[in-house]
Amino acid sequence: MQGELVALEVPRGSGYDSQSGLNNLVPQVFGRLAADGCGKRVAFVVIHPTSNFMGHYLIGPLQRRGRAILALNTRYVANDSALIMERAIQDLGAGVTFLRQRGYQRIVLCGNSGGGSLAAFYQAEAESLTITTTPDGVPFELHPEQLPPVDGMAMLAAHPGRAATMVEWIDPAVIDERDMRATDGSLDMYNAANGPPYQADWLRRYRAAQRARNERITDWVLGRLAALDADADQELIKDEPFIVHRTVADPRFLDLTLDPSDRAVARNRRLNYGPTNLGRFSTLRSFLSQWSARLSRADGPSCMARCSVPVLNVTYSADTLVFPAQCRSWSQAAGDRCADHVLKGATHFLVGQDTLIDELADLLVAWADRL
Repeated sequence: MQGELVALEVPRGSGYDSQSGLNNLVPQVFGRLAADGCGKRVAFVVIHPTSNFMGHYLIGPLQRRGRAILALNTRYVANDSALIMERAIQDLGAGVTFLRQRGYQRIVLCGNSGGGSLAAFYQAEAESLTITTTPDGVPFELHPEQLPPVDGMAMLAAHPGRAATMVEWIDPAVIDERDMRATDGSLDMYNAANGPPYQADWLRRYRAAQRARNERITDWVLGRLAALDADADQELIKDEPFIVHRTVADPRFLDLTLDPSDRAVARNRRLNYGPTNLGRFSTLRSFLSQWSARLSRADGPSCMARCSVPVLNVTYSADTLVFPAQCRSWSQAAGDRCADHVLKGATHFLVGQDTLIDELADLLVAWADRL
């Protein structure tokens, strides 16, 4: 069950969103289509803004059940430093177009983890195209034929989006954006004097400070872009990279009384200070598109509310990265279009949980066959 490697042409990018000159001149995205022995009634698509899903755990199980699946990468695979979500939905559109051309009657987007907001953003724009610029105000050419709508969406341990996750994970104890060790101890969730358990008043102050930090970074980015755009030298690229320190600090990691589930404690202090984690490296323009709570358009539940197709929403009950309240936000946005399921004991990556993977595959097939 090796599958077919597919290379799909996509609209050209900004000319500097990749280190690869070839990818800029002839932009392509790559995927793995597992379809041998499968009919044409249903095809699944699994995609993530930056993770390589060509080895996804659902590929074999769905193919063995006679259902085709396209595991698709975006042009930003393995590197989100220049990710523009508006371009990522173009890449997904190339995959959906490919499957329609192959004759598949029903297409289901599987929004796994960070792929959930990408799937919802795509379908919302496919049903009603609103985008004319990127969040930095730069004109963006997007055509309805590039975004054929799908027939259903399955949210699988899906968080609400990169910007929403950044707000809930960013460390508000940082007092100097240039110094990762500069800390306000009274706002440090890893300071045992604050908890766990965390008190309600402290949590309210903590959450407000998280959003305030995201807003401060957004303000700085907008100011820096204004300065670059005002430069008369048009040969210079009007963008630059920067670092956001300490972005792994959601109190739910340590306090299991918050948003209760079957999960274990996640002791992520080392990751919080690590050099490669959530949103660590970004360009100015990319930050606005994927990480800014104010300006990113890829908020999953908001996009979901704009869609009209049926939704399956699967919560992994032992997930240490995506929490029950985040999963419920999808159901609330989809309303009576949504069917909910809890995959009992499932961790985020389902490593070593083959029985649960089979249960999930059976659930997906039964639900999709009813579309």
